[in-house]
Parts: sequence; C-alpha cells; structure tokens
Amino acid sequence: MRAALAAHDFGTVFRLARAEARISYSKIAAECDMKPERVGLLARGQGSVTTYEKIARIADALRVPGRLVGLAPRPWETSAGPARTAARDQGDPDADGGDVRRREFFKASARTGLAVGLPELTRPRAGGRIGSDYPERLRARTARLRRLDDVLGGGDTYKVYLGEYASTKALLRDATYTESTGRALLSVLAEQAQQAGWAAFDGGRHRDATGLYEASHRAAVDAGDTELAGNALAFLAYQTVSGDRQAGIGIASRSVAEAGPGAAPGVRALLYERLAWAHAVAGNDVEAEQALEAAQGALSEAGGHRQPDWVAWVDQTELEIMTGRCWAELRRPLRAVPVLESALARYDDAHARDKSLYLSWLADSYLSAGEVEQAATVTGRALGLSSGVASARPRERLAPVLRRLGEHRALPAVAAVLEQARN
Repeated sequence: MRAALAAHDFGTVFRLARAEARISYSKIAAECDMKPERVGLLARGQGSVTTYEKIARIADALRVPGRLVGLAPRPWETSAGPARTAARDQGDPDADGGDVRRREFFKASARTGLAVGLPELTRPRAGGRIGSDYPERLRARTARLRRLDDVLGGGDTYKVYLGEYASTKALLRDATYTESTGRALLSVLAEQAQQAGWAAFDGGRHRDATGLYEASHRAAVDAGDTELAGNALAFLAYQTVSGDRQAGIGIASRSVAEAGPGAAPGVRALLYERLAWAHAVAGNDVEAEQALEAAQGALSEAGGHRQPDWVAWVDQTELEIMTGRCWAELRRPLRAVPVLESALARYDDAHARDKSLYLSWLADSYLSAGEVEQAATVTGRALGLSSGVASARPRERLAPVLRRLGEHRALPAVAAVLEQARN
C-alpha cells in the first residue's frame, strides 16, 4: 500500500482497500467523489489520477497521511499527538518529517513532470531545425534533472529519465541539424542513457540498465565523447562485477583506457574508483589500493579544471567513502571503520538512499571486528534512512548484514534491529 501511494498508483490502492479492508468500489467512489465505473477502471489498471485536487480528495477520504502521497499534512492530521511525540523521542526520522517530506515533494514533482527550477526548453516540432545552442540547453536541463537522484531512488526517477532519453532519441531521428550539432546531441543522449540506466539499476531493473548502458556507449563513441564512453563502461563494470568478477575488472580497466589520460581529473577519479571497487569485490587488495591511489591523484588535480556535471558529486568525502567500502569488502575492518566513520559524519542524511547504503558497509565492518552491538546500531540507522526510498539496493545490501546479525539475536540491541527490519 505504501509503495502504491508513493507512486500515485490509486488503482492498486483501491484494489487493496477492497481486498484487505472490505471497502467496496461503490463506497470508495462515493467517498472520493468519483464515478464507480472510474474507480473500477483504475482498479483494472486503466488510467491514472494526476490532479492535486483529486489526490487530496482520495487522501482525505481514505485517511492517508499527506506525506505518503507527496502532500503537506492534511487538516485532519494532528502534528503533536502522543504517538508522534513518542516517535520523535525515539529518533524516528518520520517524526519531524523534514527529509521525508522533502523526498515526497520531489517524488510528486518528478511524477507529474514539475521539474522545479529547470531551464525552459521548447521541444522542436518533428522535422524542425535545431540550432547549435540547443544541445547545451538540453544538457543544462539534464544536469538539473540529475539532482533528483540526490534525494530519490530509481523507482521514482526511472520514468522521468527514460522519457528524457526517448525525447532526445526522437529528436535525433526527426529533426534537422548540422553535423556538429548532431554530435553534440548524441553526447547528450549518451548522458541521458546513463542516467536512465542508473535509475533502472537502482530500481532493480538490471536488464533495462544493461541495455541503456550499452546504448550510451554506442552514442558516446559515435559522438566522439571519450569521457562519456569510458563512464558507460564504468557503469557496466559496476553492474557486472557482482556476478562475474573477472569480467567486471576487464570492463572497468577498459573504461579507464577508453577515457584516456586526457580526461578531466574528476572523470579519471571516478573511473579509477570503479576499478578499485571491481578489484575489491574480487579480493585483489593490492590492485584495489593502487586504483584508489590513482583516484586520489586525479582528484588532487581537479581544482581549477572544468568538470562535466555528471562527476560533480565526486569529491574527497565520496572518495573516502569508496575507500572505506573497498576495505570493508576486503574484510579489513581496522582500515575500513575509521575512514567510513569520519566520512559519513560529514555526509548529509538528506542523501538517504546513499547514506543507508554506505552505512551497511560500516555495519559489516563492525561485525567483522566483533563489535556486534555497534553493528546493530548502525544497521538501525541504515534501515531508518532507507524507509520510503524507492531503491532496491539498500535492502539488498542490508540483507546479508541482517543475516549475520541473526546469529546474535540473543543480544537486546540485535533483537531490536531485527524487529525493526521486519516492520
């Protein structure tokens, strides 16, 4: 029900209401001020509800808290009741709701196409001519849309990013433009395909992700954009390494070579990070450390150099987190814990999905060091942050940590976090 509400999939909401709460479609229709046949069509997967007024009406009729559908608290909600006060005292991130409401707002914006602060962009008519400035305007739009990934999971952003990619692909097919403008459009298309592929991967659509990464690589090669071509391979390596470690290392090595030594420092830092990760997953500690040192060297050159927007998130804190993740994967907790603790203390909780993922490696390292209670505490923080984020990865990452914690369920701290994971 929560997933359906977050996606504004009211057909599923209505089906669950009838199946689990025995509320008839006619009753739902009457309370929501809708025609019964409209409710039935929605329940069969036909049509959607997109207007604010109707969403608010459904939320009020079914007593759905506003935050679950991307709205401000409804008038009937009590903001200072005893349950909420208790939740706040217990550290429940939903109690005050700041980060959660921010995510819900961005979800609603993404689903309805309300890209807050996006540069205006008039789509050319089919067959229309595109000016030389259009690709850069489109790239600016792509950069602004990328910011949704800071607070949302791929389950919320995938359709948005895929729609942008499909629009640019149609533009390349239908519009007219010069050869140089066409290459620039292909470069933007490669960038959009990577963003859509990342959202697909994050949302558990691995086959879609692979197809989009491969399409991105082809577009980048055709555009002559070696940096994006290398990054497409880095994405493929990151996805591949968990299933085929040697293949992942091979693709990650190709990504560094394809971008070349002339790539922007931030790009080289990112690609070396991904190579380090591939080696860490394969258990190659010497090679992983060498790649991390290469990433640090590249990052130290970044000041004063112009970087592509798609590597803007690669900074010293992010590199420290990747370093800690690699040492955690290599079962070197004495090296992993200090760097992860230090970096994550500076990492904003607003990046809920990513921080919950990174905390899972810290919890894993505490377990490897025999610090079970501390591992349980960190796991609880990760579970709290991942709640309501439409990403498959935090739960996937936390599953083996929870299994390891299960061996110590007699400890009160562990029993509490296992109960939290069940709810």
